[in-house]
Amino acid sequence: MMPMWNTWGFGMFFMFAFWIVLIACLVFAVRWAMQHSREGPSERGGDAPLDILKRRYARGEIDRDEFDRMRRELL
Repeated sequence: MMPMWNTWGFGMFFMFAFWIVLIACLVFAVRWAMQHSREGPSERGGDAPLDILKRRYARGEIDRDEFDRMRRELL
């Protein structure tokens, strides 16, 4: 009678472990997908055009009139 209970225990353990690993993988996949869908252009490696324009204005490369004109074109 003992070998049957031993096999039953291992089977239950591996079934339980399988479902835990499967659920954990699904949770991590959903979290990864949500994180990457919320990233803007600056988080993906590029800069948003308005951010570039603001930096150019802050460095003095363009004046206020040129900044306003370009910003209206972007928006």
